[in-house]
Amino acid sequence: MEQFVLLISLFVLAVYLGIELITKVPPTLHTPLMSGCNAISGITVVGALLASGAQSSTLASTLGFIALVLATINVVGGFWVTHRMLSMFKKRG
Repeated sequence: MEQFVLLISLFVLAVYLGIELITKVPPTLHTPLMSGCNAISGITVVGALLASGAQSSTLASTLGFIALVLATINVVGGFWVTHRMLSMFKKRG
């Protein structure tokens, strides 16, 4: 029970800090920061692959697969938005 309370407290703190940090970033920095975060999100994909292939339980494998799908959507979507943003700076011919 003590570990559960610690994990919930850590989760709540992470959510609070995440919201506070994101709201303080100026709009002009959102896209460059998102590009860098997409590379870091690749680590999430690796972690999800490890979790889904661990074979410790069916629940862990299922949650790992769901995490893999969501992390992949996050990475691909982020790179797609970055590509669109960068294409706005190209000269039209």
